Amino acid sequence: MLFADISLINADYELEEHRWVGTKGCLIDYIGACAPENAADYGEVYDGAGRLLLPGFYNAHAHAPMTILRGYGEGLPLHRWLNERIWPFEAKMTPQDNRWGTALACAEMLRFGIVGFTDMYYASAERLKVVAQAGMKMNSCEGLIAFEEMPYTEHPLYGLNKELMEEFHGTCDGRLLVDFNIHAEYTSNPLVVEGVAQAAKDAGVRIHLHASETKSETEECKQRHDGMTPVQYFDSLGVFENPTTAAHCVWLEDDDYAILRDRGVSVAHCPVSNMKLGSGLAPVHRMIAEGINVALGTDGCSSNNNHDIMQDMYVMALSAGGLTLDPTAITAKQVLHAATRAGAISQGRTDCGSVQEGMRADICVLDITGPSWTPMNDAVSNVVFAGHGSDVVLTMVDGAVCYRDGDWPGIDVERAKAECATAVERIKSEL
Repeated sequence: MLFADISLINADYELEEHRWVGTKGCLIDYIGACAPENAADYGEVYDGAGRLLLPGFYNAHAHAPMTILRGYGEGLPLHRWLNERIWPFEAKMTPQDNRWGTALACAEMLRFGIVGFTDMYYASAERLKVVAQAGMKMNSCEGLIAFEEMPYTEHPLYGLNKELMEEFHGTCDGRLLVDFNIHAEYTSNPLVVEGVAQAAKDAGVRIHLHASETKSETEECKQRHDGMTPVQYFDSLGVFENPTTAAHCVWLEDDDYAILRDRGVSVAHCPVSNMKLGSGLAPVHRMIAEGINVALGTDGCSSNNNHDIMQDMYVMALSAGGLTLDPTAITAKQVLHAATRAGAISQGRTDCGSVQEGMRADICVLDITGPSWTPMNDAVSNVVFAGHGSDVVLTMVDGAVCYRDGDWPGIDVERAKAECATAVERIKSEL
């Protein structure tokens, strides 16, 4: 595709107007001030008038099938929410429920410009197949909850992860990756955590986990483990010897920052979910200042309740100022970086997340003709503070159009909606 005479946000998060952007195969092949001499080689010419081209968004922490739980379990703090509503409902979900919940999530994410996501849930094979068909990128992990103290090699997940690695890891030209998982400190034990850490190192894969989401989680961890916070606990067991994405990190203590930075841990910031569940606000301004890679996540639809990551950008920017009483605590450019390049880095995708020649053609295009986009005194500020996910008109992953003007080539959206509605009624009748 050749995007003609379009505005774009470049790798330095600066606006460039009247640009031509060509994609060939999975890559951005050309960026220039005029049409390339071989313009005909690029195929379709896309009229860029009134459009803004951005790097596609990366959702660094999601639970895709939880679209089925949207609006279920409202008004409860995290641990009551999990124990009283979420876990009983999830126990009734079938692999097919996970499949259609994921399909619905993919449609929603693509609609809002998300090209890839890091997902923690169950029925991983079903989820991976859906994402492959939808055309998106995913780092998938099968959720590990292990209250019984047993070696990881004896846990059923050990064999399942080997099967998932063999069938899916690195497939679809690298779009699909398998991560290993530890749900959280409070849903595991040191023996299995140490085993997962070693297995991930042996397999050369990433780890995804929850850490320090609530104050009570952090304080109870300290009581159980000789004063160690969740970050210190995971570090002591070798988890952070692997590339890791730690979701939430709301209740960090001073020593945690250096651990996260020095171990190269990415933090998946989920401001909407954290505030909705009353968990608090993560100190992302300090994380960024300390040199930690902060990415942005929506979390699941039962605690957000949508995948409009532009909404999460808006809340991320505002909440940092509210938390610090400093409107300069983080900038709009830092927020956009968190939603794009930082998210790609958190997934280990070094050739993704910015608009540059030679990078993967992961692109979203926004309609900027609406009244909320005028005037354009600062394009990135408009994206963060004035834009909406509904402004996205095209989402491209590895050079293939996966969403455009209400059409999803790889997803039967109407069937996904119907199947999810049917699943909800069945499960509620069984509870």
